[in-house]
Amino acid sequence: METTPTEDALLGGKVRLLQPRRGYRVAVDAVLLAAAVDAKSSERVLDLGAGVAAVGLCIAARVPGCSVIGIELQTPLQALALRNAELNGVESRVSTIQHDLVAPLPADLGLFDHVATNPPYLPAAVADPSPDPSKALATVESSAGLARWLAVATAALKSAGTLTIIHRSDRLEEIVGHLARLGFGEIATKLLPPAARVLVRARRSAVLERRISEPLVLHRPEGGYTDAAEAILRQGASLAI
Repeated sequence: METTPTEDALLGGKVRLLQPRRGYRVAVDAVLLAAAVDAKSSERVLDLGAGVAAVGLCIAARVPGCSVIGIELQTPLQALALRNAELNGVESRVSTIQHDLVAPLPADLGLFDHVATNPPYLPAAVADPSPDPSKALATVESSAGLARWLAVATAALKSAGTLTIIHRSDRLEEIVGHLARLGFGEIATKLLPPAARVLVRARRSAVLERRISEPLVLHRPEGGYTDAAEAILRQGASLAI
């Protein structure tokens, strides 16, 4: 990873973001995930796989008063996440710790009202990893696979809390299967065409009830983002699932 980061912007300039010049780079997935977290002021959010804290910073910009703790495996990304919180003046509400999800989360973190996660999209068995080690770790499952990520997320949630995930749409049924085994019954999904992505929001329930909401179309046929996507990506609007 190169040591000199670039400074970029999210939410139409509301969020300033330092990130590696090459390798791991924040995509719109992080902004969409943040917009789908139904957090309120004074609530606590856990971001698993925080990277440089893009999700946490976007949530903090949209929901004054909430706090976000990020968990990130890669020490250089965690260091940038801490700098980003200071750069945006939210270091009292957005923090990131370095931790490998193969181990339990530190007990002193407590429980959260919401967990947001953007796990690596590719199983190691079928992936063609990037030659960049940082990008490979961010995109390909390694020490902790998808089932482990969701189990850690579940253990960190309050009983009435929500788990929000963005992932590849071709792994949706795998995700739903894991969630059902972990005790989630209310499972809502939203596709994001033309991207092969899906947002999933889950709550614990004794009865499995799946709901499919209207897709969010990201791009116009002639190019560029749709008005609905622009409202989320540039203006910081929330995203209902």
